[in-house]
Amino acid sequence: MSALLAVSRLIDWVSRIVGKFSEYMVLFCCLISAGNAIVRYAFNYSSNGWLEIQWYLFAFVVMLGASHALRNNEHVRVDLIYGSVSERAKIWIDIVGLTFLLLPACIYLAWLCWPFFALSYQQGEISGNAGGLIRWPVKLILVAGFALLSLQGVSELIKRIAALTGRISIDTTYEKPLQ
Repeated sequence: MSALLAVSRLIDWVSRIVGKFSEYMVLFCCLISAGNAIVRYAFNYSSNGWLEIQWYLFAFVVMLGASHALRNNEHVRVDLIYGSVSERAKIWIDIVGLTFLLLPACIYLAWLCWPFFALSYQQGEISGNAGGLIRWPVKLILVAGFALLSLQGVSELIKRIAALTGRISIDTTYEKPLQ
């Protein structure tokens, strides 16, 4: 179990680094959006490339930030029973959800996205818009995002099993959204 926990720590470290990177992507997206608006209204000029880079950055933020959110226990839950059961039951709910929902879905989606990316890369696909960008990087982010989320799911599964055996303590606190 010690080796698995070391693997879990490595995966958590990767997710934390990629998550910080995605946080900066939010800043870049805002700056590009503001710059785009200023140029469009001040100089009556617009570029499809600058609009598309905003969309790409948003995809990067969502796909790369998902594993960071899972690592921080900030992912979306449907709290029908989770909030009213014991810590041990919460861990079991997490184990079942990770094993039978998150991991199969993410692995399958990464597998489905790979040919989508590969074809785009092989063909050198470019946006149909004038001045548009190449498309394969944003398609690769789909594969990378689902793969990273799968890895983080494995890390969370390792931690939940270690918590059941008493090797570590984990925080299963979940706060319902305020809305």
